[in-house]
Amino acid sequence: MTRKSMLLVLCATLLGINAMAQGNNTRMGGDETDDTESLAERIFKLEKKTDAFNFHINFASSLVAEDANHGEWDSKFVCRDLRLDIKGDITPKVFYRIRHRFNSNQTAKGLDRFAKATDIMMVGYRPSSKVDIAAGKLCQIWGGFEYDQNPMEIYRYSDLIDMMDIFMAGAMVSYHPVPTQEVAFQMTNSYNGSFTEDLGEDPQIVTNDLQKPEKLARSRAPFTYILNWNGNFLQDQLQTRWAWGIQTQAKHKYSRMITLGQRLNLPNYQLYFDYFGEWDDVDRLHYATNDLKDMIAPGSTHLGKVHSHTFIAKMNWQFAPKWNLMLKGTYETTSIAKIADLHNYRKSIGYLGSIEYWPMPKKLDFRVFLAYLGHKYDFNKACGLEDYNTNRVELGFMYRIKCY
Repeated sequence: MTRKSMLLVLCATLLGINAMAQGNNTRMGGDETDDTESLAERIFKLEKKTDAFNFHINFASSLVAEDANHGEWDSKFVCRDLRLDIKGDITPKVFYRIRHRFNSNQTAKGLDRFAKATDIMMVGYRPSSKVDIAAGKLCQIWGGFEYDQNPMEIYRYSDLIDMMDIFMAGAMVSYHPVPTQEVAFQMTNSYNGSFTEDLGEDPQIVTNDLQKPEKLARSRAPFTYILNWNGNFLQDQLQTRWAWGIQTQAKHKYSRMITLGQRLNLPNYQLYFDYFGEWDDVDRLHYATNDLKDMIAPGSTHLGKVHSHTFIAKMNWQFAPKWNLMLKGTYETTSIAKIADLHNYRKSIGYLGSIEYWPMPKKLDFRVFLAYLGHKYDFNKACGLEDYNTNRVELGFMYRIKCY
């Protein structure tokens, strides 16, 4: 068997596993200029002559010691991330991307018929150098730099992004008036499953009075509309990712969100600051409803008029060859707008840091890390919830395996 045949067998095997069972999230991903050596080059000595097939596996695993229950520490080995990522340009005008999670739910959902494990399954057409059109299962094009980072590289998301469903069936078009600026519009489903899968049987909402719910009715057009702007200035040293969108949750019920991300991008130092503001007619993220479930009527009852604000700051400093220091902080508030006692009832403060080391940065996108993650939740007296803290220490590795 020739080396090329062996490579094709290997690829077919991995794709078969995918049928049985993040580069960045939006658009094509952040590793097109990756010059690390692939397995095909190292093992089969195959020279890459086309951009039609780029094949990566994202894998991260760690030993975790965690205090998630008031001083009781537990330890375990965990798979943090395991995703297959295939993408490429079939022609100068036609491109595609497939990204699939192995450690997630493989069952097809009721609305879009995609499994939750499938992040992205899209094809695109480029009618000109300034316009891209894509359709399939996409990542919603919200702004912010934490949102757009490869999930493998995130030790812990902010509460808001952690609870968001962001991979939806739909279509988008993007326009580059100049190479450094992009404006995009996207229309997708608002959720993956059916109305009852998302909100439960006979769902209700409470807004002014926690004990007087009203019924929710299904929307016949549950779509999300997002307008996005990505900018680069000063030779990519200052970057922006901003977006605004509206999502239909139920009949005459909507969620609105604005996202503002800006990053300082220097050769050995990067710093970004993100803001997310969300105004939900129905509690889209569900953590307010889960927090206050003992205060509302039983059944599929959801809180209404939930407002949340999220602030994220993250620094990366390559202080020596092969080394990186990462520091990150988050601050989030949640309010029930129509109930005065529950204004800013929940405050969430996250703080984390890690030391990362790349043994062979020119040959492998492989790093080992030691990280600490802390979180503090403060609740006001009216909601009756107790404040608590969580702590976690991780020792592990991340490996974006470049297969071809």
